[in-house]
Amino acid sequence: MTRFNRHVSVALAAAALAVTVTACNPPADKAKSDVKTEESAKDSGPQIAGLPTEKDKVSYMIGMQMGKSLEQVKDEVDVEVLTKAIKSSVAGEKMLMDEKQAQQIAEAFGQKMQAKQIAKMMADAKTNKEAGAKFLAENAKKPGVKTTPSGLQYQVITEGTGPKPKDSDVVRVHYKGSLLDGKTFDSSYDRGTPATFPLAGVIPGWREGLALMPVGSKYKLWIPASIGYGEAGTQGGPIGPNATLVFEVELLEIVKPEAK
Repeated sequence: MTRFNRHVSVALAAAALAVTVTACNPPADKAKSDVKTEESAKDSGPQIAGLPTEKDKVSYMIGMQMGKSLEQVKDEVDVEVLTKAIKSSVAGEKMLMDEKQAQQIAEAFGQKMQAKQIAKMMADAKTNKEAGAKFLAENAKKPGVKTTPSGLQYQVITEGTGPKPKDSDVVRVHYKGSLLDGKTFDSSYDRGTPATFPLAGVIPGWREGLALMPVGSKYKLWIPASIGYGEAGTQGGPIGPNATLVFEVELLEIVKPEAK
């Protein structure tokens, strides 16, 4: 299934969600539910300005879900035409296309969006590779920055006095990861909790960088894509293809195995 089809499926599922919620939560006393007045229905749930009734709120919620699911194809969609199709379908009117035509259009559109996505990824990969190479070449000249044979660059902010971890170790660290434009994509500092993980399970640039660090150290690492997330980046973001990454890392401890 293409990403486009997944987004459309989510949008269509939103309508089914409202029905499912109702079906899964039947009234305890059907006789009482049947005598609810329209006025009491208006007062159910949170009070939201501009949405006085439950029907208004449910309709708006479904619209929000549909809109969100179509964010990535919003430039390809005419909202007025989309609304027209929804109204006709809900009213049981004759549609302007049949199911076979709709499937053909969906398949062609999915292929078009996939081709656009691939083209964008290739363009981003080229841009990021060139930007990364230029940055690392200049960064290597700065005082205190060292470059390893793999292309990893690092700078010692604080040098610890403890042991250095091995690939087989589990480490506990505080870190912040950012892109070359300074945008933070991950941070244990923001979460307020250090991260603990086996060193063998992280990207090569992290394994190499942490292996240089005695416990108690804080280093700054610049990781080229070749020892980072490569040409693929991370699916759906936030790390693009061929992105060079910047990390500030504190090695807090090497976690000892639990006694059995």
